[in-house]
Amino acid sequence: MEFGLHLPVFDIDGGTAAIAGELARVGEAAEEVGASWLSFMDHFFQIEPTGLPAESNMLEGYTTLGYLAAHTRTVDLGLLVTGVTYRHPGLLAKIVTTLDVLSGGRATLGIGAAWFEREHRGLGVPFPPLAERFERLEEALRVCAQMWDPDNDGPFEGKYYQLAETLCRPQPINRPKVLIGGGGEKKTLRLVAQYGDACNLFASSPEDVAHKLDVLRRHCDTVGRDYDTIRLTITANNPRPTPATRDEFVRSMGDYAKLGIHRVMVSPMTGAPAQWTRDMGPAVGQLAELG
Repeated sequence: MEFGLHLPVFDIDGGTAAIAGELARVGEAAEEVGASWLSFMDHFFQIEPTGLPAESNMLEGYTTLGYLAAHTRTVDLGLLVTGVTYRHPGLLAKIVTTLDVLSGGRATLGIGAAWFEREHRGLGVPFPPLAERFERLEEALRVCAQMWDPDNDGPFEGKYYQLAETLCRPQPINRPKVLIGGGGEKKTLRLVAQYGDACNLFASSPEDVAHKLDVLRRHCDTVGRDYDTIRLTITANNPRPTPATRDEFVRSMGDYAKLGIHRVMVSPMTGAPAQWTRDMGPAVGQLAELG
């Protein structure tokens, strides 16, 4: 099992002027310990599940990933996950392509249906009903696939998005993997089966995750997709691991490894995430031994 690092907190020790330097150190630390993934959230306001108020610091995700691309060399980069409502899908594909080119082929498109109504209303971003957001998500996945097809620069005609040209030059160095976040059994996991290269589920319990994976497998059978081609990832935040609970965390991942989970994402919730990452370092090798 691989170790991934996901940073949801930007209230860094030393204040705003210290954020850039600390994030560069996080990138260095992630690669030193052998992490395979580094991500941020795609939000404009801080979210309640972190336990922090909306007024806490939050950086724009793709700008932050571009900065980290220059301060890392091997770790995969992505957002966990982009809200489909935040950017037109043609622009989103171009942004992720740019990240891939400048990082040497390390970009992943993490995407979902979006949910945080407050930041939409706050910044004037349209927030359509849930059913429409899922329809837009499916169209966005189709747009991105066409943008990353070097043999198809033609138009895209959808219900919500119309593109006269899907021209994208340069093309990505590596076609970005598509990670679809969420465990909705009727829609989200169907989209994973049909369009995704990876899924991301909450590590609520091994039993819950096993059930979600069974649902995903059934969707794969329905659409004719090989289930084994999908990378299975989880986010561990129930409880969130810390260096003090590192050994307990590794033991708890054993049952998830048996389910075939390829990667677990963990989140430093401190003002010094680089040191937190180094302190979690021994877990990386221990997780790898789980399978």
